[in-house]
Amino acid sequence: MSSYQDPGFTIGIEEEYLLVDPETRNLADDPPATILEECRKRVGDQVTPEFLRSQIEVGTKVCHSIAEAKEELGGLRRCIRDVAESHGLAMIAASTHPIADWDLQKHTEKDRYNMLAQSMQTVARRLLICGMHVHVGIEDDDLRIDLMGQVSYFLPHLLALSTSAPFWRGRETGLKSYRMAVWNELPRTGLPPQFDSFGEYRRLVDTLVGTGVIEDATKLWWDVRPSDKFPTLEMRMTDICTRMEDAISIAAYYRCLLRMLWRLRRSNQRWRQYDRFMIAENRWRASRYGIDEGLIDFGKAEIVPFPDLHEELIELIREDAEFFDCVDEIESAHEIIERGTSAHKQVAVWKEAKKAGKDDAAALRDVVDMLIEETAHGL
Repeated sequence: MSSYQDPGFTIGIEEEYLLVDPETRNLADDPPATILEECRKRVGDQVTPEFLRSQIEVGTKVCHSIAEAKEELGGLRRCIRDVAESHGLAMIAASTHPIADWDLQKHTEKDRYNMLAQSMQTVARRLLICGMHVHVGIEDDDLRIDLMGQVSYFLPHLLALSTSAPFWRGRETGLKSYRMAVWNELPRTGLPPQFDSFGEYRRLVDTLVGTGVIEDATKLWWDVRPSDKFPTLEMRMTDICTRMEDAISIAAYYRCLLRMLWRLRRSNQRWRQYDRFMIAENRWRASRYGIDEGLIDFGKAEIVPFPDLHEELIELIREDAEFFDCVDEIESAHEIIERGTSAHKQVAVWKEAKKAGKDDAAALRDVVDMLIEETAHGL
């Protein structure tokens, strides 16, 4: 038996949204400060500014069930939608904006963001992207590091289910998640290194802090990382899902994957460690193709269609989904595969508008309208 304490497996979700002008369909690059003030009157510090002023971030409270997380996230999404509408704006949940130009955006005046803009220069100013982060409570430091190394294998699968960024500056990019291409320009992103212990991880952090490279571990922007603020393992790879039910499905998926890996560890087993180079290839495939072209199964040494991979994963984590009472949420990923992700819907709307004779600008406005509608779906 492991000497690790049993994890709490609490869950929390953070999402970043874009504020848009429903008339022009472009970003509200200078939204009134009263939006944030009114949101905070309603939900307190669960709403925060993001790097760009056209963005706004929410975070649920610590939740003990997927049902609780869904209720929390729904309330936060409704809050942002309603307050934005009261100011003549709209909210969209997508990892890139179909039309907006990054170099016209203003960054938020806040010490952390000012330092980021100064140190990263144009790389930071291009960060017109939004994501979803999922925290799962794993209190033991060494266990948190151990599971971080193992769960990295599955992160491309979650990215593929979440893609919502096919457009950039008015162009179809050919990628389902162009957000990842933008994010990759920053240092200290991508898959985390392999660590044998929490102490080894802390030595890396202490070296970077001691040399003045970073202020603290929050500047490690890996796809999954130990949170520097909470005893959680924070998954950061996924796009933000336009539909809330998709976000909940992926959050439940991640939580169940961690419990499955913990069960293996408790039985003195573990998921096979694969070279980060190999996992990064699936990361690219998920960004490029989403669920369309399959991912590499390294055990079989072949590309497997995503629906088949999904069925295998469902069976791996079914016991954990039953334990967490979230079988329905896990199986709703079937619906994502059947209808496509937000990226698929965006491209379909754009192509349909073009086929109907609309020019690029009008077709992209249709995409923004769809995103506004889909973001409000089920709220």
